[in-house]
Amino acid sequence: MKNYCLNFPTLFASLFVFFLFQTGCKTPPSTGNDASKEEWTSLFNGQNLDGWDVKISGYDLNDNYENTFVVEDSMIKVKYDGYEEFGNRFGHLFYKEPFSYYRLQLDYRFVGEQCPGGEGWALRNSGAMLHGQSAATMAKDQDFPISIEAQFLGGDGENERHTLNLCTPGTHVVMNGELEETHCIESRSKTYHGEQWVTAEFLVLGDSLIQHILNGEVVLEYTKPQIGGGTVNNFDPAVKTDGKALTEGSISLQSESHPVHFRNIKLLNLEGCTDPKAKNYKSYFVKSKNSLCLYD
Repeated sequence: MKNYCLNFPTLFASLFVFFLFQTGCKTPPSTGNDASKEEWTSLFNGQNLDGWDVKISGYDLNDNYENTFVVEDSMIKVKYDGYEEFGNRFGHLFYKEPFSYYRLQLDYRFVGEQCPGGEGWALRNSGAMLHGQSAATMAKDQDFPISIEAQFLGGDGENERHTLNLCTPGTHVVMNGELEETHCIESRSKTYHGEQWVTAEFLVLGDSLIQHILNGEVVLEYTKPQIGGGTVNNFDPAVKTDGKALTEGSISLQSESHPVHFRNIKLLNLEGCTDPKAKNYKSYFVKSKNSLCLYD
């Protein structure tokens, strides 16, 4: 009869090798920074307007007249239920923190009927204001912030109506090497009729480049945004320094008389630590701000 028993030294060696294979030889899980992983920030928490300021023409800062801006169903809704007529109460909802180099994404849709008294051009019209002045610097009766407007337009059911256009309240931009003083310039986008959601994206690189993007396609781009021109009223002259480059500023959402919903508002900051030795280095940062670098 064969002896199948292992002697003690052999058994111990076998168990030791097995133990090393199961524990010590495994690659430990990585706890370091993934430099290429994009870290988007939600600007809207889905529950309330924390982090945002309201400014409606004719009213003091954060006087949200008749609950123009409300949060319902995890959306920011622009509503006019308490209005008898619009009365040129142009409103803007400002995110409190300014940005310079970033990507911004959000969904919007137009719903219902325009508020009585709204301008004809404001039918299914809203927008995201970029590189704007802060809410606190707007005069009480000012209609629009000095800013670059990425204009949202909804189709009227019949006609071609582009969206992600450019409008320039108190500003100018450069296109094709020339200073462009036209107030509104149409994009190359398709028309979106009905109450469908549209996902808008913007690439903003200081004053060197701004792109409006739909479904991965750049539908409009320009450079050198700067203060200048008209189409903004009742502003504080101390704020409007014509010729000043717009390298950063506020982001705000419009109320222009047509009900509109916003959701999934998020931002990827492209400014940060560019030292590969830092634990918060990101390979996608475009502009260095190494005062933010963190080391072990």
